[in-house]
Amino acid sequence: MRQSIHLPLLWLVLLCTPYAIAADLPQATPKRLGSASPNVQVLPIPFTIAGLDRQRSIRIYLPPGYAKTNQHYPVLYMHDAQNLFDDATAFSGEWNVDEALDTLAKSHGLELIVVGIDNGGEHRLHELSAWDNPKYGKGEGKQYTAFIVDVLKPYIDAHYRSKPDRSNTAIMGSSLGGLISHYAIFQYPEVFGKAGIFSPSYWFAPEVFAFSAARPLPLDAKVYFYAGGKEGDKMLPQFNRMIALLQQPAQRHATFFVSINPVAQHNEAAWRAEFPKAVSWLFAPDPGDTHRRN
Repeated sequence: MRQSIHLPLLWLVLLCTPYAIAADLPQATPKRLGSASPNVQVLPIPFTIAGLDRQRSIRIYLPPGYAKTNQHYPVLYMHDAQNLFDDATAFSGEWNVDEALDTLAKSHGLELIVVGIDNGGEHRLHELSAWDNPKYGKGEGKQYTAFIVDVLKPYIDAHYRSKPDRSNTAIMGSSLGGLISHYAIFQYPEVFGKAGIFSPSYWFAPEVFAFSAARPLPLDAKVYFYAGGKEGDKMLPQFNRMIALLQQPAQRHATFFVSINPVAQHNEAAWRAEFPKAVSWLFAPDPGDTHRRN
């Protein structure tokens, strides 16, 4: 049974099965039929990540009514774009981001632009951590995140009808994508006002705790934390440690939502199920709502 926790309630500690880093390693993708919606496109030009000299494809989802209006839209930046929209490119199933948002547009009037950054394959472990790992090598997340902020976001704001202000700009990812999303909102709070942090790999970069403690978020920031109870023995202890840190009086600035699914594992199926709830909360019309912390 799912238990959602609104901070500053006590966090939930669960027993876990052994954790595997397999979800964060480059994977071969079996051939499957494409499933992306017509309003998903791969941008025709690759983008170069400065400092790493690597090119990256960008996939973008436009709301159903985008072509029919002059409306401007919030933007959600997401990692591992191969897994977001299309079963043909996804490892272990897609997130169904396009189908979920098409449905939310009809049922709740929630319309977003989603910008997905393809992962770097063999470079993924490095690019999605801002800190070196003694076993897996150098962290390149600072360059990767700077690319999003300094190159990709300006391009999107110049070429699409975005709402460029921080209150309408979010970042989201899972596993190492959750770790780099955490880094992004704490490092660039003037750019990102919202973040979805799914199954974050805090164990991969213990430096994230001191980093977060030194950077309280602004009052109006919103962060949706999610973890599954069966993701492995390293997930929840570190997840709960971060929640506890952010409950400290010196950290009580932003608005947080914590969701733990006791039976969920570390996979796309779990993140796919959580995604509509996360975006609905992050982009609720009233940013405070009943979840604002005192």
